[in-house]
Amino acid sequence: MKKIAAACFLATLGALAGAQPAAQQPAAPAEAPRSIDAERARISAERARLEAGFLAEDAECYKKFAVNSCLGKVNERRREVMGDLRRQEILLNDEERRIRGAEQIRKTEEKASPENQQEAADRRAKAAADYQSRLEREKKKDEDRAAAKAAEQGNSDASAARLKGSQEKSQARVGKQATAAEEAKKYNDRVKEAQERKAQHESDRLKQAKPPAKSLPLPQN
Repeated sequence: MKKIAAACFLATLGALAGAQPAAQQPAAPAEAPRSIDAERARISAERARLEAGFLAEDAECYKKFAVNSCLGKVNERRREVMGDLRRQEILLNDEERRIRGAEQIRKTEEKASPENQQEAADRRAKAAADYQSRLEREKKKDEDRAAAKAAEQGNSDASAARLKGSQEKSQARVGKQATAAEEAKKYNDRVKEAQERKAQHESDRLKQAKPPAKSLPLPQN
């Protein structure tokens, strides 16, 4: 949603910048401030809406055990979106100053010579081109930031997957070791039991094979 809003904002400013070189059209200087005012009102409303949402998230954080961690994540997102809105406001202010400057130049040109009018027209064209170039750079920066964030998230997900795989392998090894130990114990118990039965059997056999004891001699008179 933030990317869409930023794209729409840049497109709006681009349209304003593209409309300015035709300064001889009287309606353009009057229309542009209204568009800027509308954009500024939209940014203000968006800031209020987002701040209300962040305040609600802050309240939810206080219900959780890890309050500071939760608040930190909310504040990180708050700084990011509010910073983006601030950048949009700066661009609007720059564009408004440029439009006012162009209007002042146009008024001056009405009293100037044809040569001066051409120079002023060239200056306006250059200013419009420079501003359009700045818009493109800002757009490129936003795209680079989004790509870097996506790459960072991808690396984080890959690291989490590797860690999970390592933990699962470790748990599997522990499980195998525990199973092997249990099997070894059962085997030793069976061997011990067999040895005890063998010893008991041998003892019983020896008792059965022992000759009967001789009777005592009769007493003599």
